[in-house]
Amino acid sequence: MPRLKITPATLRDEFRELSQTMTAAAGTLQDARDVQIGSCEREVVHRLDGLVLYHYKPLTALRETAPLLIVYALVNRPEMVDLQADRSLMRSLLARGLDIYLIDWGYPDGADRELGLEDYIGRYIDRCVDVVAERAGVAKVNLFGICQGGTFSTCYSALHPGKVRNLITTVTPIDFHTSDDMLSHLFRYVDVDALTDASGNLSGDLLNMVFLSLKPFRLAQQKYIHMLDTLDDADAMRMFMRMEKWIFDSPALAGRAFREFAREFYQRNGLVRNAITIGGRQVELGRLKMPVLNIYAENDHLVPPAASLALGQHVGTGDYTALGFPGGHIGLYVSTRAHKILPQAIDEWLSKR
Repeated sequence: MPRLKITPATLRDEFRELSQTMTAAAGTLQDARDVQIGSCEREVVHRLDGLVLYHYKPLTALRETAPLLIVYALVNRPEMVDLQADRSLMRSLLARGLDIYLIDWGYPDGADRELGLEDYIGRYIDRCVDVVAERAGVAKVNLFGICQGGTFSTCYSALHPGKVRNLITTVTPIDFHTSDDMLSHLFRYVDVDALTDASGNLSGDLLNMVFLSLKPFRLAQQKYIHMLDTLDDADAMRMFMRMEKWIFDSPALAGRAFREFAREFYQRNGLVRNAITIGGRQVELGRLKMPVLNIYAENDHLVPPAASLALGQHVGTGDYTALGFPGGHIGLYVSTRAHKILPQAIDEWLSKR
């Protein structure tokens, strides 16, 4: 067996480096503890129940195109698209002259436990689309859905194709029964009725535990080990703390909406079977006649590529584009590599339509 080359000199140097790092860490951690998320100015333009619709202040002259409405998932907070100035998908899109709105679902409480998919898709998204279209003086808007928000946007576009000019989906599950979908395998064996009957709304903290358990070493241990190597790097620590603040700011899910989504999408895989009904209307993916850009992360453990790529097999449009990007489910929005190419790809696709 090879011997470790440890000498008094190497030990001295290691302890000196550790001492310097820990000394610097005291100030770094103090500076990073109160970090704020978000870098772009925005204003509230509409409220409905707990929902807030934001309009983001343009950073340059607006292009002559339909406004872009971002629909985030019910899980976690939409600030992921504007984490900090140099890792902000929002800022990069605004800098390209896009007129952007975003739906903030808020924090459901006990009074919201009976909100279902008909409320979120048939009432809330529909109202926001109408508000955005009216403010912009257009008949159709561009819809940009993220993760579960992409599934919602897909359903909405199939129900209201006359209101959507272009549909963009990112890391969006469509086929919920692909073989490599770990989250699907978990939810298929959960008694969602018993869970929601017992808890009312589903705890955001519980969902976080579920997500972290899918990759426990990487998501719950390895990142903290890596964090130790950046204790003396103020910028890296601020980025780390912003991510932690975002991850653990987890709203509850309205009980009925969780029950319906888990049962109809995860357990019955109803979307690809045209077996989903919203407000008494059938969601048929073949009614997606508008241009569709479907973006997926090549190393996504929550929404594997196959689950997203299934959309191309069911849309009714001839203008369908699938784009894969390096990274994972969250890295698609905050990694340096993806950040350099994702906004440009979205901008170029929209500019041609």
